[in-house]
Amino acid sequence: MVLRAMYAGVSGMRAEGEALGVVGDNIANVNTVGFKSQRAVFQDVLGHSILAGSSTALPGSGVKIGDVQQMFTQGTLASTGVSTDLALNGDGFFVVKGTVEGVSGNFYTRAGQFNIDRDGMLVNPQGLQLQGYAANPDGSFKANVSALQVPTSALAPKASSMIDMTVQLDSDDTVLTTAWDPQDPANTSNFSTSITVYDSLGNGHAMDVYFRKTAAGAWDYHVIASGDEVAAGTPGTNFEVGSGSLQFNTAGELVDDTDPGLSADFNGATPGQALAFNFGESLNEGGTGLGGTTQFSAPSNVSAQSQDGYSTGDFAGVAVDGQGVVMGLYSNGQKLPLGQLAVAKFRSNDGLGRAGQSLWIETRDSGVAAMGTAGSGGRGAISAGALEGSNVDLAEEFVGLIQHQRSF
Repeated sequence: MVLRAMYAGVSGMRAEGEALGVVGDNIANVNTVGFKSQRAVFQDVLGHSILAGSSTALPGSGVKIGDVQQMFTQGTLASTGVSTDLALNGDGFFVVKGTVEGVSGNFYTRAGQFNIDRDGMLVNPQGLQLQGYAANPDGSFKANVSALQVPTSALAPKASSMIDMTVQLDSDDTVLTTAWDPQDPANTSNFSTSITVYDSLGNGHAMDVYFRKTAAGAWDYHVIASGDEVAAGTPGTNFEVGSGSLQFNTAGELVDDTDPGLSADFNGATPGQALAFNFGESLNEGGTGLGGTTQFSAPSNVSAQSQDGYSTGDFAGVAVDGQGVVMGLYSNGQKLPLGQLAVAKFRSNDGLGRAGQSLWIETRDSGVAAMGTAGSGGRGAISAGALEGSNVDLAEEFVGLIQHQRSF
């Protein structure tokens, strides 16, 4: 009996020593980004087999650490202002791929300290590549997960092809009887606006659009470019690229708009550049006639206009939204999707195996990683320019340190 008591006491010292190690590990990682604290789970040890089925009270043989449980509570998010710093607010893990201590494959982390390496890859401090869904040319995302690469080269220009305008034309304007004169557009039109379009080389060209009232509820529009910039133009004169018409009803709604298919041959650029004008959904197109250009008794004005072209631009950085979409930022003001971050979710976070370096690996106890995107399927949202701090409660750990030291 004395030996049994001594060995039971030794088991307690051994268990409390291991518990002190767990607490010490927590305290040491109080400032480790994405660290999740652990706690020692004590279990009593019987002096006999439970298969014996005896109801006789027998003394135990001491205690042991049955498990070291990981506590996956949310850590505090701290803003850093660094665009490639990412934090998950909710369940899930960032996915990184590479080799750690001879083991290759996917690893999972809550530490979002990422950067762009010399090859344009998004990597963590250990060089493991961040995984996600790469963007297709049309802006959608691929179905398979792969490493995300940022193209740091200059963005090629895009020739303008669509021009959207939302215009209010004054119904009280005078119907013009003088002939339209492209060389004297200001005196042969009622209203005008200007917009810059881009050719295939990325050169910007100012184009003027003149609106001319031809009858009650009927308007023509004429698109003018500088003759110096168009192959068929004469330097120092205006060149009419094309024209169209707008038709309104007595309620000021856009009934129809005709676009005969305008095209421009800018000097040195790809010839026959098509330019389509969109003045909003007309009644003949199944729209309300009020969602774009209108004709009311109010001064003519342009409330919105845009076009889809742009000049060349240099890479300026990345931005990440709450769904993990990585956008490339360019000096010409463009934002292009580069990919969407993959977020892994497990049936049991507690079953994940620690791999060091703020990484986890999947195990039989955790289940297989379910890949998805932020904000879907119970996965947390992503905060860019922030990091998730350790979830260690220092005061609680010191209390536990005292408690285990006294027990030891």
